[in-house]
Amino acid sequence: MAKPEYLTAPLKTDRMPPGVPFIVGNEAAERFSYYGMNSILVIFMTHYMMTASGAPDLLKPERAEEWYHTFVSVTYGLCVLGAFLADAVLGKYRTILFLSIAYCCGHFALAMNDTRMGLFIGFILIALGAGGIKPCVSANVGDQFGASNQHLLPRVFSWFYFSINAGSVVSTLLIPWLLEPYQAPPALAAKLPDWVVSVLEKCHGPKIAFGTPGIFMVIATIVFWFGRRKFVHIPPVGVRRYLQELCRRENLKALGNLLTIVPFAAMFWALWQQNFSSWVVQAEKMDRHLFGINWLPAQIQTVNPIFILLLLPLFSYVIYPGIGRIYRLTPLRKIGMGLFTAVAAFLVVALIQVSIDKGQTPHILWQILAFVVLTAAEVMLSVTHLEFAYTQAPRKMKSLVMCTYLGAISLGNFFTARVNAFIQNPDGSVKLKGANYFFFFTAVMLATAVLFVIVAGFYRGQTYIQDDTKPEPA
Repeated sequence: MAKPEYLTAPLKTDRMPPGVPFIVGNEAAERFSYYGMNSILVIFMTHYMMTASGAPDLLKPERAEEWYHTFVSVTYGLCVLGAFLADAVLGKYRTILFLSIAYCCGHFALAMNDTRMGLFIGFILIALGAGGIKPCVSANVGDQFGASNQHLLPRVFSWFYFSINAGSVVSTLLIPWLLEPYQAPPALAAKLPDWVVSVLEKCHGPKIAFGTPGIFMVIATIVFWFGRRKFVHIPPVGVRRYLQELCRRENLKALGNLLTIVPFAAMFWALWQQNFSSWVVQAEKMDRHLFGINWLPAQIQTVNPIFILLLLPLFSYVIYPGIGRIYRLTPLRKIGMGLFTAVAAFLVVALIQVSIDKGQTPHILWQILAFVVLTAAEVMLSVTHLEFAYTQAPRKMKSLVMCTYLGAISLGNFFTARVNAFIQNPDGSVKLKGANYFFFFTAVMLATAVLFVIVAGFYRGQTYIQDDTKPEPA
C-alpha cells in the first residue's frame, strides 16, 4: 500500500508538533495583512476615497462605520463556506491555500483602485479569502495535537493568539503612516536630495498602504505552503458523510450547546470591533501628542495588540493561577468575567465622549486606559472561546464548529452596522449622538453579561480531541 503524501493523524508525542511553527508564522503574516488593511478602512472612506474622475467621494463617519462593520460581518459570516469546503470537500490545507490566493487579489484590488468600485471588489475578495480560511486555520492548529500532547493546547492557542497580535502591532503602526502623505521634517528635508524626498513621498498614499498588506499576504501563503509536509492533514470526509455526521444526534447536541454562547460573545465583538471605527473617529478629536509624537488616529489602536502581548502571559501564569487557588475558574467563568470587563471599557469611552461633547480635548491616555480594560476583556473572552469551541467540537466537524466562534464576531458586527444605519436620519442628523452612542452600547453589554451568568449555569458539553497515531511521513 502506498504511503500517504502527508501526515494524516497527529504524531504520538508529548512535545510541540513540528507543523506548529509554520502555522503560527503564516498566521502572523496573514494577520499583518488583515489588520493593516483593516486599520485604515474608515479613514480611507472618510478622507481618501475618490470617484473614477479623481474627485473626492467621501463618506460621513456614521456611513463609513456602517460599511466597515457590514464588511467585517460578511467576512466572518463566510466562515461557514470555508468550514464546509475544509471538512467535506477539499480538506483544510487546500481550502486555506486556494482561498489565500483570492485574499491576495483582494488586497491588490484595493491598492489599484481607490474608488467605491475598487473598495467593493476588494471587500468581496478579502471577505471570501479571510472569512473562508478563518475556521480552517484555528482548527488546523488543534488538529496537530493528539491525546499524548493535548495538555499543550492552551499554551499553543495562546501562542497562536500571540502571533495574531504580533503581526497586528507592526501593521497598525506602519499602514496608517503609509496612508498619510509624507512630509519630511524641515531639518531633514534640507539635508536630503530632492529625488530622495520624491521617492519617500511616492511611498505613501492608498496604493502603498493597501499594497503592503497584499505583499504580506503573499508571504503568508508561501510560508503555509512550505510547511505542508510538516503538519497533519485531516482528510475531508466527503459531502455525503459530512451531512450524515452533521445530522447525528451527538453532533447536533454539541453544535446546539456552543450556539448558546454565540449571542453573548457577539455582543462583546459588537463593542470590541469599534476600536477600528468609532474609537478612531473619537481619537481624531483628542490630544494625541505623546512621547514627543503626534500620533495618527488610526495608530492608537496599536496599543491593543501590544497590551495583548503583555496581558496574555500575565493572565496565563499569574492571574488565572492566582484566582484558581481560591475559586474554580472554568472557561465559561472566564468568558463571563470578560463580558463584565467590556462594560467597564465602554464606560470609560463614554465618559471621554462626554468631555468631548462639552468642547474639551481630553488626552489620548484616557482612551489608552479604555484599551487596557478592553484588552483584558479580550484575553478572558476571545482566547478562551477560541480554545473552548475547538475542544467542544466533534472530531470530524472541527472547522464547522469553529464557526460558532467566528459567527459571534459576524453577528456582533452586523448588530453594530445596523445600529449605525438606524441612527442616521434622512435630514443628515444622527440619533444617539455623541456620548449617548457609547452609553447605549455600555447598557446593552451590561444586560448581556448579567444574562450570560444565568444561562451559563445550564451549559452541558463534552470535550473532543483528535486521536493520535504514529504515521510515517512520505
